[in-house]
Amino acid sequence: MDTAIKHLSEIAEKAKNLGKLFRIAVAVAEDANTIGALVRGVKDGFVFPILIGNAGRIAELILPEIKDVNAYQIVDIPDEVSATREAVRLVQSGEADVLMKGLVATDKFLKAVLDKEKGLLPPKAVMSYTCALELPKYHKLLFISDTAVLTYPDLDQKIAMVNYSVNIARRLGIAKPKVALVSATEKVTAAIPATFDFALMCKMADRGQIKNCIMDGPLDVFLACDPSSLEIKGVSSPINGDADILIFPNLESANSFYKGLMLFGGGELAGLICGTTKPVVVMSRSESENSKYYCLSLACIMAEDL
Repeated sequence: MDTAIKHLSEIAEKAKNLGKLFRIAVAVAEDANTIGALVRGVKDGFVFPILIGNAGRIAELILPEIKDVNAYQIVDIPDEVSATREAVRLVQSGEADVLMKGLVATDKFLKAVLDKEKGLLPPKAVMSYTCALELPKYHKLLFISDTAVLTYPDLDQKIAMVNYSVNIARRLGIAKPKVALVSATEKVTAAIPATFDFALMCKMADRGQIKNCIMDGPLDVFLACDPSSLEIKGVSSPINGDADILIFPNLESANSFYKGLMLFGGGELAGLICGTTKPVVVMSRSESENSKYYCLSLACIMAEDL
């Protein structure tokens, strides 16, 4: 197993060092931050963009940055829905390795991804989202799920969230990630129904039904991420205040938590959709070029063996 990656910049370095050119199909690519992230990947030698959308607008953005027209491909499909379908088709057919959202609404983008005949989600698969946050006050990357897809995940979906997050963490060199199942309390209580799922998941991990991780929960964020809190509260946990992964009971809590860290805590992230046949990068149209570059780098790492 590789040395554990602790910074987002190391994700980009790992993608560069794979020695492979990944083909990125971008749906409605006429977005400055998306183009900026792709240009960085081209210059770093691991990205070949297939830019689908309004060709004139795309050219205005990319031509000043990359003079070599052989370093990318532009597909002129001005209609959003048609452009997104073509991007998905390229990935489904194996003509591209990664799907990336550009200047298109998330609902339109995911509708194409989830199409039962032409999409990227296998039958009965769970689609989820995991992101890695780099935070000034935490000593390593902190993985969080699910911040974007599963509103109120059931037990099976929570288990899928864990498995996807563990898989990503292991690909980044964390041999046995510590998974904290996050709640408002460390006590199992009927007042917070998700704590029953968390207690059951811990027993499943004990019996090897959930593999390749150390798991505990319910735990609050302090017990998950601050070693001194265990002594203060008199709680014993194999996580020991050193969590790699936080699993939240619902999207509202996970989304609010990560956005608060981004806004007030100086966080930066890399994340992607999980459960699809190929990596899918879905980010807000307002996300920074930096975050989109890190998401792209992570997607390429996850696409390496697919």
